[in-house]
Amino acid sequence: MQPSVVVIGGGTGNFSVLSGLKDQEVDLTAVVAMSDSGGSSGRLRDELGQLPPGDIRQCLVALAGDAEQGAMLRRLFTHRFSMGEGLEGHSVGNLLLAALTEITGAHDRAIEAASRLLNIRGRVLPVTLTNSHLHAILSDDRELTEEALIDTRGTEEGVEIDHVFLSPPAYAFPPALEAIDQADLVVLAPGDLYTSLIPNLLVEGVCEALRSTRARLVYVTNLMTKPGETDGFTAERFVSEVNRYIGHDSRIDAVVVNSAMFSERVRQRYQQLGARPVGYDIAAMKALVPWVVESDLVAEGIFVRHDTDKLGNAVMSLIPRIVSDDEVSGKTPAAGS
Repeated sequence: MQPSVVVIGGGTGNFSVLSGLKDQEVDLTAVVAMSDSGGSSGRLRDELGQLPPGDIRQCLVALAGDAEQGAMLRRLFTHRFSMGEGLEGHSVGNLLLAALTEITGAHDRAIEAASRLLNIRGRVLPVTLTNSHLHAILSDDRELTEEALIDTRGTEEGVEIDHVFLSPPAYAFPPALEAIDQADLVVLAPGDLYTSLIPNLLVEGVCEALRSTRARLVYVTNLMTKPGETDGFTAERFVSEVNRYIGHDSRIDAVVVNSAMFSERVRQRYQQLGARPVGYDIAAMKALVPWVVESDLVAEGIFVRHDTDKLGNAVMSLIPRIVSDDEVSGKTPAAGS
């Protein structure tokens, strides 16, 4: 029996983890944030009154079949118009999901239809079907009222994000809660902490499901900090912040951190943009979580990105450990049997 793996996040973080796990012997489910309000997704959300399709589209593309026809469909879903009144900036995938929502009459049914079209390996589930917006309270008591404003605010000296919340309150999509409950491994994907990952944790029912599931909870930390969101964050600070929202100091069972060094040229280039490598102290990290996986996770290239194969292998390396630990402790095996 294949272990059941649920990946929670949004945007490129979910895409990276799903791409790395797609060809592994696991039963995959993506649970996707629905709070995006910028770019093509934001425009469709405003103009059509639909839920934002962008993060869903990225997960569908990550899990799309590998046949020649599938490759063309992936290119189609990711194609973005570079001109045309009303079309410029829109991706074809977002438009197709919007059209499928009108045709099927429901966002979840549109995702199911697109999943069949792309012949995906696994499932893609919205974390919520509630039309809700992300808000942030800053440490100077100002409030930012949309995900796009939080995402693009940039660094302000001495002004951090105090906390984020959804308004109106969002309620979890029941199949997403069922997937978490039945999972063997839940992976919290890397990505923008407050605008991609934590919005999932703000949906009513999700943190309760994470606290009660028998699944082991794995967090993949970011490679770089983000200006205006995680300035100066270490990997330990990421873990502590996620645990704060989940509501249990030691709920995360394992953390995957990048051990590779970046060249001075890369560091300087990103420093000019206000971003720095996410460092960690192994002793401090081991005081927070039972397992720490240190691995080279970086893809070669001019931009700092997770290598999807390395990331998938790092996550998969935890499964034998989880099985062994649960057998020794007498728990129900957390990675299938």
